[in-house]
Amino acid sequence: MSRAPVAAARNTKTAVAASHSLRLQTFRGAIAFFSNMRRGLVFLLVLGFVLKCSAEDLPMYRPALIGKSPEAIINRIDEKLLLKAGQKDAAVMFSAGVEKTGQLKWSGTYKGTPDSKLLEQEVLRVLANAKMIPAIRNHEPISVVFYGTVLFEVVDNKPRLRIFSNQEESELKKENDFIGPQLCLGGDSKFSGLHYPSSQRAPLPVDGTVDLWMKIDANGNLQEEKVVKESPPLLGFGDAALDDFANAKFIPAFRDGKPISCEITLPLYYKPEK
Repeated sequence: MSRAPVAAARNTKTAVAASHSLRLQTFRGAIAFFSNMRRGLVFLLVLGFVLKCSAEDLPMYRPALIGKSPEAIINRIDEKLLLKAGQKDAAVMFSAGVEKTGQLKWSGTYKGTPDSKLLEQEVLRVLANAKMIPAIRNHEPISVVFYGTVLFEVVDNKPRLRIFSNQEESELKKENDFIGPQLCLGGDSKFSGLHYPSSQRAPLPVDGTVDLWMKIDANGNLQEEKVVKESPPLLGFGDAALDDFANAKFIPAFRDGKPISCEITLPLYYKPEK
């Protein structure tokens, strides 16, 4: 037999073996691919189940809370420094935008009592880098506006600091376990901010204030609203407030750890666009 046919036969066998090996590798690769796909699908199903369970573990409603961490407001205000600086009995109210993570996006103080300047400065300082326990609505974290009041007293030459999660005078006097409603930002709340009146209503760019009374049920729905006071009058600030809050949702008020219906009055501040 000549060498050419033998070589051709050998080449044929080699090609057949290579083809068989390639098919085997392809088959193994396909098995591995589908096996990985199945493991990935199982992982996704498990992950979805875990996330669903985690969401269901969250309460229907929970207000943003001050908390007890080192970043909490109550643990960052230096009451001893305030006492040393000469701060007397004082109170100041504040509001803050609390993100889903608990970080504060913005904050401001207002309605301070006479001689509360030092306390106000200290509150603003700590709010700049404070963190809270985030709010929950419909089993999901949500951004809210937190409304609080800081009270500072000097008792027996020692500082006494308290922070309340509401701004209702009747509740503050009794020091009740009461957390006021918190305005929701996002989710099913249609609140989109404070809108300055049109130039037709307010031709001069002046600051406006509104005290808005609201009745909010135990599910955080706005039942009624009315303007208690607006300044200056007749420039549309009251109507703007009514429109701004018409479709808002809230984390309901909590008393002794349970959601309740309540009536509150919120101070609103309108500033013209620069």
